[in-house]
Amino acid sequence: MMRRKDREITEINEILSVMDRCKVCRLGICENGSPYIVPLNFGYSFDNGILSLYFHCAHEGKKIDIIRKNSRACFELDCDHKMIPGECACKYGFAFSSVIGFGEIGFISDKQEKIRALDKLMKHQTGNDITHEYNESEIDRVTVLKMTVNDFTCKQKTV
Repeated sequence: MMRRKDREITEINEILSVMDRCKVCRLGICENGSPYIVPLNFGYSFDNGILSLYFHCAHEGKKIDIIRKNSRACFELDCDHKMIPGECACKYGFAFSSVIGFGEIGFISDKQEKIRALDKLMKHQTGNDITHEYNESEIDRVTVLKMTVNDFTCKQKTV
């Protein structure tokens, strides 16, 4: 439950607007009780009330090893950063918008689903809603992850 209800955004289109402005997702995963956070570019879809995040990465590495053992994950997005000056140090503030959520993360193996996920990622990062061409070797060289989000909240502090 969010402590500062006055900063909570609950309207889904407003939340998606915040997500559109954020370009980096901090993915939190856990191995043997130790948290691991990694910043990633992302794309997303919101279909039939289900939020999904998409990431691309290499076939190997620490996050891949952790996800193979534990599919539970969390994420954090933030944007709209602006210092709010005050008359003394303790009166300064900071404007922001953020989305935090929890869910399950896994690997996309189906070629067509990988392509759709990569297109979502490209659309989000470039702002261009076009279908891209990928050759077979490019698809084989990349690991694509999908996080199905179970719960998320959005918060905003304005100037």
